Amino acid sequence: MSGFVSFVSSGPGDPELLTLKAVARLQAADVILFDDLSSGPVLAHARSDADVISVGKRAGRPSPRQDSINRLMMDYATTGARVVRLKSGDAGIFGRLEEEITALEAAGIGYEIIPGVPSACAAAAAAGIPLSRRLTSRRVQFVTGHDVTGDLPEELNMAALADPDATTAVFMGKRTFPKLAARLLAAGLPGDTPALLAEAVSHPEQRLLYTTVAELAGMLATHHSSAPALILYGALNGQPGGGRP
Repeated sequence: MSGFVSFVSSGPGDPELLTLKAVARLQAADVILFDDLSSGPVLAHARSDADVISVGKRAGRPSPRQDSINRLMMDYATTGARVVRLKSGDAGIFGRLEEEITALEAAGIGYEIIPGVPSACAAAAAAGIPLSRRLTSRRVQFVTGHDVTGDLPEELNMAALADPDATTAVFMGKRTFPKLAARLLAAGLPGDTPALLAEAVSHPEQRLLYTTVAELAGMLATHHSSAPALILYGALNGQPGGGRP
């Protein structure tokens, strides 16, 4: 029997931000393999008889190996099951989607990708600010804050990342942001460049902290919570703290 895998993007976690297609796939799924940040109320759309399995990865915590996730996904699909691989944010942004697609293609298993609200877009919306700004921020760039070892990637385009007239979103970067900030300042980014730390976006415990790149680096060097977070910096709103709390 030939199964099928739907890569479903859950957005930042608020079930009201799911697309209609995402809800339909969740309701029809025989199996749901979900990321850690895609749990909670989003899974209320699953059928009561569906197999719902956590395969989430979190930095600094014991996590399933990627090859184990691929194998589990393929094993279910080859039984003829309708499999949903539920990913947080948008599945195509720093979600290891390519590795899972490659495994499915090698096994001859069909799939589809259902896009969702990226966490950077959700963070900006929660803060009441645009990601782009006419005349002052004509470029938006996404960058990961860690490589496969958990450290800051070495090969980064620092000239682009240090451009104060761009809006930059740093994914999974709380622990490495002090190191990134040092490189940004050395590359010419002003230390008073506006920055926003957005934790647990769209969840009841959401926290938004308006500050500057230098101040945020100092804060994260000594303390950071375990809440999932995204960092925005650059041409956010003219002055740090100028958005809506």
